[in-house]
Amino acid sequence: MKTYTVRQNVRIQSLALAVGMVLMGGKFLAWWLTNSNAILTDALESIINVVAATFGLYSLILAAKPRDSNHPYGHGKVEFLSAGFEGALIFLAGIAIWLKAGYNIIYPQPLFNLDIGLAITGFAGAVNFGIGHYLEKRGVHSNSLIMEASGKHLKSDAYSSAGLLIGLGLVLATGIPLLDNLLAILFGAVIMFTGLRLVRRSVAGIMDEADYQLIDDMVETLHRNRRDSWIDVHNFRVIKYGPTLHIDCHMTVPWYFDTRHSHSEVKNFEDLLKAHSSVPVECFIHVDPCEPPRNCRICQMKNCAERRAPTEAKVEWTLENIMNNAQHDV
Repeated sequence: MKTYTVRQNVRIQSLALAVGMVLMGGKFLAWWLTNSNAILTDALESIINVVAATFGLYSLILAAKPRDSNHPYGHGKVEFLSAGFEGALIFLAGIAIWLKAGYNIIYPQPLFNLDIGLAITGFAGAVNFGIGHYLEKRGVHSNSLIMEASGKHLKSDAYSSAGLLIGLGLVLATGIPLLDNLLAILFGAVIMFTGLRLVRRSVAGIMDEADYQLIDDMVETLHRNRRDSWIDVHNFRVIKYGPTLHIDCHMTVPWYFDTRHSHSEVKNFEDLLKAHSSVPVECFIHVDPCEPPRNCRICQMKNCAERRAPTEAKVEWTLENIMNNAQHDV
């Protein structure tokens, strides 16, 4: 499975920041040439792109710092703060767009050179979509919320640019300037919704909200590759600290396994999760001894000399039952 280094992520985020600054200049040039509020919405969001990318770059560098006595789990939580900061800025930009568009509905302004403005905006939107798609994809695979949030933001900006091209094309075709302000109000709402989603995601991360899709994928991997000596797994939890996943769980093994044998089973369990993850994984596994005859009914071990009851069923580990803080039973 492909892995990603922090240095690579920092370099890519730096490139995204540099390109964002160039595109911001181009969009403000388009607004200056056209006096279009719809294009101004695009330009204002570019300011947010640059500010958020700058803070995101700093956060990536900070998150990569090794753990210390004050941060025993590392500095990865800063990613959620970065995403929340970006979301708040996006939401404020949407409010500013509404205020400007509302003002110009009351006090209309003439539009100029829409053809040139459309060309600049279209080019900037295409570049944003390409970079955003790459950042989002890389963020998902490297478990970096900063890069994923930046990618989603840039793609949202690109979608806004696409709608803006359609709307201003109608203004150019119909000669009705009011459409420009109405379009700005529409995309202002889209921008605010994007900001609120990022803030919601950030709060969920800070509060260690369970990522059910991630846990479900891990449970499927465990169930597909389970060993007979892993009699049971329960109280399974996953917490994100930047790119690192911390996994807590209880694993039941035969009571007669000595410490060395139990440690070997834990190591196999951890190695399996690491092999199927593109990001670092750290496990804290509590080992429970089996309790005959109760656990014998779900135990899949063959030729067990200490068996006190026949096997009655094989427990299917699922998202619903593996997170419960109780051993499984028939």
